[in-house]
Amino acid sequence: MPNTTRYVCIHGHFYQPPRENPWLEQVETQDSAAPFHDWNERITSECYAPNGASRIVNKQNEIIRILNNYSHISFNFGPTLLSWLEANAPRTYRTVLEGDRVSQKRFSGHGSAMAQVYNHIIMPLASTRDRITQIRWGIADFERRFGRKPEGMWLAETAVDSETLELLADHGIRFTILAPGQCARVRPLTKSTPASGSEVKWTDTNADSLDTRHPYTVRLKTGKDIAIFFYDGARSRAIAFEGILNSGDNFAARLIGGFSAEAAAQIVQVATDGESYGHHHRHGEMALSYALKLIEKTGDVRLTNYAEFLEKFPPEHEAQIVENTSWSCVHGVGRWCSNCGCNMGGHPEWTQQWRRPLRDALDWLRDAVIPLTEKAAASLFEDVWAARDAYISVVLGRSSEATTKFLASHASHELNLEERITALKLMEMQRHALLMYTSCGWFFDEISGIETVQIVAYAGRVLQLAGEVFGEEGGILEAQFLELLRKAKSNVPEQEDGAAIYRRQIKTMQVGLEQVAAHYAISSIFTSYADEAELFCYSIRRLTYEVVTSGRGRLLFGQARVASQITQEPETVIFAVVHFGDQNITAVVKNYDPSQTEEYKSFVQKARSAVMGADFPALIRLFDHTFDGRTYSIQSLFKDEQRRIVKLILASTITEVESSLIAIYEDHASLLHFLGQTGLPKPPALSMAATFAVNAGLKRALESEPIDALQVRAYRGLAAGDKIEIDRGTLSFISDQKMKRAMARLQADFRNMVLLENALLTARTLKELPFELNIWQAQNIWYDTLKFSRKREMPDEWKTKFLELGKEMRIRVDDLVVEEDEDAARAVEVAAAT
Repeated sequence: MPNTTRYVCIHGHFYQPPRENPWLEQVETQDSAAPFHDWNERITSECYAPNGASRIVNKQNEIIRILNNYSHISFNFGPTLLSWLEANAPRTYRTVLEGDRVSQKRFSGHGSAMAQVYNHIIMPLASTRDRITQIRWGIADFERRFGRKPEGMWLAETAVDSETLELLADHGIRFTILAPGQCARVRPLTKSTPASGSEVKWTDTNADSLDTRHPYTVRLKTGKDIAIFFYDGARSRAIAFEGILNSGDNFAARLIGGFSAEAAAQIVQVATDGESYGHHHRHGEMALSYALKLIEKTGDVRLTNYAEFLEKFPPEHEAQIVENTSWSCVHGVGRWCSNCGCNMGGHPEWTQQWRRPLRDALDWLRDAVIPLTEKAAASLFEDVWAARDAYISVVLGRSSEATTKFLASHASHELNLEERITALKLMEMQRHALLMYTSCGWFFDEISGIETVQIVAYAGRVLQLAGEVFGEEGGILEAQFLELLRKAKSNVPEQEDGAAIYRRQIKTMQVGLEQVAAHYAISSIFTSYADEAELFCYSIRRLTYEVVTSGRGRLLFGQARVASQITQEPETVIFAVVHFGDQNITAVVKNYDPSQTEEYKSFVQKARSAVMGADFPALIRLFDHTFDGRTYSIQSLFKDEQRRIVKLILASTITEVESSLIAIYEDHASLLHFLGQTGLPKPPALSMAATFAVNAGLKRALESEPIDALQVRAYRGLAAGDKIEIDRGTLSFISDQKMKRAMARLQADFRNMVLLENALLTARTLKELPFELNIWQAQNIWYDTLKFSRKREMPDEWKTKFLELGKEMRIRVDDLVVEEDEDAARAVEVAAAT
């Protein structure tokens, strides 16, 4: 490609708020994300994963190219989202990292990934200490994942003030991205004051008048400076809100049309939520891929990222920012601290008066624990705030080795077990005091929304730890916090206010080691645990264990050692649980006291006798006497496990109901056929039985191993003949997963012809279904297997069937462009040109 001065940069801000239960460190089921487990999983399926392997298709909707968009654009991922992806979507996580590695080859050694302030807090509203930790944690997270230092850093909601820019520059950050309306004035950049003594005049700007086609320098009071890219507002809005992603051609044309006639170096650059590409706009990632390839084919325009452009064309203009502004609040940063008027628009009668008292309550809590933290930490850490900054090393690698190394570096002396636990609780308290400022807690319209409840839950964890570490001084904080939170009034009458929401939702969420032991005891009725087990972020070592059965009744009791993997706090407990069948479960737990060993032995003997004699009332009385009356039930289980166990309990009942409905349909199928053929109305009861039976049959046929192709065709024919509505959503999801599993098994043993035949049968069968499938995961695995197999000598029969498999999955195998091949060809081209 000839030298050019015209560049295009597309930035995606990929982010989800942390959704983990603060006591379990895992995301629990979110029903609103169904059929997915939670919103992280759903948006990964719709956006993050597709952008790592995006499709370009021909007019027959066959895949002719699979593109890792991350290697062609500029992007940042929220650190907490990357942490979730690493654990729960490792393939997608790898495509993000690979995108940055490949982008360094494309863009003169500059990676496209940018860092982000750690958990997306509004920096101008944060304390200086919290801002520093956010930057340091964001940098540490970036370096650990991408293996290099970040050149740029994304600010949450692009919220900015001069102090934030100074802190970024202090930490070696070269640039950030802001909205055009955040620029106050500009002027040509001069190295010093002109000899005449008159400075170059400033020109005031606004979102419409600012020239966004080159970077600006902001000079700071500290004597340092930082580069700012103010993105193209109009073109960014077109991507996010105006449907430009409906056409890759229009998208590319809109970007290329942003250049002026000047010969000077220019960059047309846009920035939006990365979720625009697939989640907010279905198939938006495909429009992005198509536009990227069109731009690459344009002879005088080149794709770039911010760091590369900054190196090639340093700023020639200086800018001053508008203090305390953001990209998503026309009132500055009011959306995160006041009833400024910014909202989602769905409830015009609502107000957001709750925002101010919520922030006041959190600010009060943060400030209240600071002196208590410093007091408790004085005998444990050399410098508690330096320790907090370094604690990210533990967060990023939860292990005894990481914890030991951290304490060895920051503790004032070698800590005993009790001191280690206290030190780690202090660090966790501070971690949650940062998480409770995640910006999404204020962004939406109602305090009872899941995003706001999440940040209040983090505050609840701070309060719980404060009570454990600071004793009475920490214990009184909760009542004072709730008094402040009571001022945050809900728009929904039954929700009342923030304090009521806290009591109903957060207090019931809080758990300690005893509650973990109760969960373990109850779930042991349905799960065979090993002697050493893990439950969420807790380790459980079973010391003794016995099961006694009598009829439908079943007693399980034992002794176990439960320990938090986060704070290392251990507790030895005794437990007992009795199951009378179905949902009738009662469990008891208490701390094990060695001085009461004989009493426990007596309990075991009496409990065993009561069960063998089927005297369950006596057993319950024995529970009350020995365990001080506190009992747990199936309602005490953590959310996901509760649902799993209820599903097991209901399995036999559901099977009975299903069998009855199927029998009704089979007994009257000929009558239904007759009614369908004659156009006579079908009785609703028979229609319901038919709909259930056909969908259940399709589900069984799809889930069988191998797939039952004959049954799929048979039930598909019945549905068509009797005009039965197919449950497209559920069956499509099952089909997608079925194809994915078939391809995953083939990839693990790709020479296995039986697995290849099985995958081919699955693809052929699913292709016949009368609804659209989204088998992108299976297609990705096929593509990866293709690239891997090309490095091996494979039999001709395998090659033929494997290519046929690709065709059945709508891949145009004869015309497919493999990115690595194209990259190699481009490298040869560039080398020849230079």
